[in-house]
Amino acid sequence: MSRTASDPAAPKISDAEWTVMKVLWDKGACSVAEVVKELEGRLSWKPRTVQTLIRRLADKGALSVETRGREFRYSPAVDQQHCQREESQSFLQRVFDGRLTPFVAGMMEREEVSKDDLAALREMLNQAEKKLNK
Repeated sequence: MSRTASDPAAPKISDAEWTVMKVLWDKGACSVAEVVKELEGRLSWKPRTVQTLIRRLADKGALSVETRGREFRYSPAVDQQHCQREESQSFLQRVFDGRLTPFVAGMMEREEVSKDDLAALREMLNQAEKKLNK
């Protein structure tokens, strides 16, 4: 996939950083304290850990920072779908040599697939085939 100036590479985001980004993608602009509160009960991270992850994400350009008085508010500077797409492509390349079929086949062998899932997959395949035939 070629990249253009309007489609820059998404920053590399670690697993822990994904957890923080999901909160910010879901909630929008937040302070560190708000992110800590959102993660309370789900993770045993100390506030300092969340602060470090947010700082790293800001340093990578994944978050933008706005100062309101003495408070810093962080918001996503990268699109969630763009990051997910790049992470998916990276995973597929590393683990399956870029091949989608073995990945999907493996998932279907190990996971329960509903009729709705199968219908959605068929529709996606039909749409992909239409694009190829244009």
